Amino acid sequence: MRGPFWKLRHRFGISAPRVEIHSQIPWYWRWAGIAVLLAISAISAAWIYDAGRRFAGFDEGEVKEELMRVSSELDAARAELERLRAIANAADSRVSIERTAQQKLAQQIRVLEQENARVREELATFESMLSSEARSGQALTVYRFKVEPEVLPGEYRYRLLLVTPSARREREFNGRLELVVSLQDAGRNVMMSFPEAADSGAAAFRLAFKYFRRVEGTFRVSPKAKVESVQVRVYETGSNQPRATHTVAL
Repeated sequence: MRGPFWKLRHRFGISAPRVEIHSQIPWYWRWAGIAVLLAISAISAAWIYDAGRRFAGFDEGEVKEELMRVSSELDAARAELERLRAIANAADSRVSIERTAQQKLAQQIRVLEQENARVREELATFESMLSSEARSGQALTVYRFKVEPEVLPGEYRYRLLLVTPSARREREFNGRLELVVSLQDAGRNVMMSFPEAADSGAAAFRLAFKYFRRVEGTFRVSPKAKVESVQVRVYETGSNQPRATHTVAL
């Protein structure tokens, strides 16, 4: 039979049920522990990742150093390129200056050659003037009459030398010069005289000299016209008949 002490023996005796005692931990300590565990896990993962990259041959520090080295080499290459460009530009400038100087020198040489040819022609002219035939001449003489096209279309340059006869070299010759140009323009034969009546440059055709006179000038015709011949006529003041004429064909 169960006595009154049975419940006490059953509750506190050997056959009593086991009791577990749990300590009560505050919630913030639990979250702090979880945070510590997460931080340790993150650090461990980063260390393992970095160790793995190093083990595989990838080092971020080395990569940064390599990038800095490549960037430095690139800057040096750019500086060298700019230096070479400056040298090339200077060389181009020198070549351009030398080319311009050569062109000017060639032009001066051509001018000197033309001047030399003109001097030789004039020397030959004066030598012929000193011949017995020239000294005994009684008429005004035209020497070295030339007509040449200029750079501009339709423009021509003429040159000639006038010499007075020995019989009248004691007095001055006064007169004028006239050019008669024969040309073809639009299929028509045309004759033009210079200077024209209203030509403002008529004064350039006036003559006043005692022994000889070198004459040089230009005239213009239509750019499409073809000049066939040019005749020079020399008139003395007060006379309508030319004292001397000379014709050249082009």
